[in-house]
Amino acid sequence: DALAEQAPDIPQRAQQPGMSPQQRADFLAGFRNPEGSVAFAVLGGVFSEGIDLPGDQLIGAFVATLGLPPFDAWHEILKVRLEKRFGAGYDYTYLIPGLQKVAQAAGRVIRTPEDRGVIWLIDDRFLQPAISRFFPRWWFAEGDSADPRPESSETG
Repeated sequence: DALAEQAPDIPQRAQQPGMSPQQRADFLAGFRNPEGSVAFAVLGGVFSEGIDLPGDQLIGAFVATLGLPPFDAWHEILKVRLEKRFGAGYDYTYLIPGLQKVAQAAGRVIRTPEDRGVIWLIDDRFLQPAISRFFPRWWFAEGDSADPRPESSETG
């Protein structure tokens, strides 16, 4: 709504809950529109896997969250078990599955070595060393002081 208000001339569409197969197909067809548009989709949702947007159909992604699974009773039980077994219950239960969704979003944009695009990680938590260590150095702009990792660490 904010984008529509601030820039009404930019075409946009958004994933909706319970979309029919035809609505999903129409949503994806919008990426082939040569005029371009902004599409909003849920991180890790139905459009995170099994779609291919080659060429310049998708030139960027804005990721607004870490994609963490819900903090509920089941995940808390899993976290306790993984903590006892591996000593990293939070990472294995929440952080790594969430960051896999982020990597999948990036993979929609950068599919091959020839692809070019932009991935904006707009949650400040991506700058925390405990988070950024999971991403390759090239995810950070060259010379970008936002890369919080020491030079010696490639992926953590």
